[in-house]
Amino acid sequence: MYKFIDLFCGIGGFRVALEKRGLECVFSSDIDGYAQEAYKQNFGEKPSGNIMEIPANKITKHDILCAGFPCQPFSISGKKGGITDSRGRLFYEIHRIADYHKPYILLLENVKNILTIDDGSVIKTIETKLDEIGYNLHKNVLNASYFGIPQARERVYFVALRKDIKTTNKPLLDYTPPKERRKEIFLTDILENNVDRDFFVNRNDISILKTENEVENKLEPIRVGIVNKGGQGERIYSPKGHAITQSAYGGGAGARTGLYNTSQGIRRLTISEAKKVMGFSARHIVSDGMQGYQQLGNAVVPEMIGYVYDSIRIL
Repeated sequence: MYKFIDLFCGIGGFRVALEKRGLECVFSSDIDGYAQEAYKQNFGEKPSGNIMEIPANKITKHDILCAGFPCQPFSISGKKGGITDSRGRLFYEIHRIADYHKPYILLLENVKNILTIDDGSVIKTIETKLDEIGYNLHKNVLNASYFGIPQARERVYFVALRKDIKTTNKPLLDYTPPKERRKEIFLTDILENNVDRDFFVNRNDISILKTENEVENKLEPIRVGIVNKGGQGERIYSPKGHAITQSAYGGGAGARTGLYNTSQGIRRLTISEAKKVMGFSARHIVSDGMQGYQQLGNAVVPEMIGYVYDSIRIL
């Protein structure tokens, strides 16, 4: 049985995917106390804290290192501090642990902006540092909308494979990006009925630009209106399409989830709907209130991690 570690684990998206495939988690870490508690409720163990304070020799030996390392330094909506940002430098913690333990595979996820920030110098640094410790890096931008998840969530998935795992000069590890599934699933398939009125927006500055009769199903968000001036968190989408990218931060009437023109009215997503558009089961525990939405916005989509892992081949 392959063993993996779960760094910056959040609410455990990597673990959901890999345990489903029979792998064993032997170490987890997250600095956020709310995420630690939610993770404990889901998996029966509390993650270790600040990874910067944990010596590599105190981490259990493993075959796969998983990490959705903090994306705020690379996000378009953030300050884009890059790898010089204190949070961006957490990549070096991955590098430190991988250099010590030499797992066969590094499985990482981040926002796609990491590929272009600072004119590409961030991703070049990552590639160089991983090459120096013996890894070939594969990177692909994949959109969850095209893999059966009703959310437009583009992320870059990194698969780093040890270069020395080979026989007679032939690599024993290989990776080809997963093929899109294009499953016909839309928000109408997952939205709940009889939602509490607290989720609804009733304002006199709502503008509906398209009626639902004018809209056809699409595997993408379909904007049909705005609130106020239509800024971030003020855009209204059709349930015949997909959710916008779930966010950990941001404001507006549709903060974290976006607004949707449902049969009951214009509203945000409930926490259980937000779980569904991230690919988590309704039973998966998150913190109460906005902390839960933040945790989901920071999470990886388990099904996407599963598809990427399944595309790694041991030859």
